Amino acid sequence: QLQLVESGGGLVQPGGSLRLSCAASGSNADYYAIGWFRQAPGKEREGVSCISVSGSRTNYADSVKGRFTISRDNAKNTVYLQMNSLTPEDTAVYYCAASTSYTGAIDQRKFDYWGQGTQVTVSS
Repeated sequence: QLQLVESGGGLVQPGGSLRLSCAASGSNADYYAIGWFRQAPGKEREGVSCISVSGSRTNYADSVKGRFTISRDNAKNTVYLQMNSLTPEDTAVYYCAASTSYTGAIDQRKFDYWGQGTQVTVSS
């Protein structure tokens, strides 16, 4: 069983930055691709970014490309999402999820384990 815990969310002004962390624990935690997803109030959950097991392959939603960077430290079983130039449209609960069948696409159906989420609010 794999457990995922997100942290790093909070309130930030437009144009600011936050770094989210996703700590994985349990069996073979470094064997999973990790994705970040978000859900804004009244909207469906959407994919933000994914990273392969080795970290060599990443993918981003068009809405965050050039602003967000995903990375992982397998020695710490932690995946990070660096978010820069934040806008109010980035306000959402952010979830990390783990997959053993990641194909390169940010497809929620491929992710089996989910964290509880962390709130990100971008507001002045």
